[in-house]
Amino acid sequence: MFRDNGLSIKDLVTLSGGHTIGQARCTTFRTRIYNETNIDTSFATTRQSNCPNAACSGDNNLAPLDLQTPISFDNNYFKNLVQNKGLLHSDQQLFNGRSTDSIVSGYSTNPSSFSSDFAAAMIKMGDISPLTGSNGEIRKNCRTTN
Repeated sequence: MFRDNGLSIKDLVTLSGGHTIGQARCTTFRTRIYNETNIDTSFATTRQSNCPNAACSGDNNLAPLDLQTPISFDNNYFKNLVQNKGLLHSDQQLFNGRSTDSIVSGYSTNPSSFSSDFAAAMIKMGDISPLTGSNGEIRKNCRTTN
């Protein structure tokens, strides 16, 4: 989907850095903190204290996507990934022994590079033509169609 819209893998990684701000519901990261091996043990234990293993228990409890600076736009998201402290499975996949590891590593040590690349990727994403009229919809809840 990204490539079809003129965005590169680097853009995907860069835009994922937007997760330096925000929170996730327990139901979206429970499997990761209890079942995955590419996660820092102390990080998982900390997250488990607010997200019980039992399904439907604490589903709406929130955790910051970036534990260090959850309300600051910075490169800590990438530092977390390098340390296996990505909260979401999809985030940690960006640093998991694959081709995107070098991009994540670079951003973890160079905040100005991340910042400038993020601005450029946002502009590219903003240039994608949205669906309008009867071809698209403005969702009331982003997880479901109206």
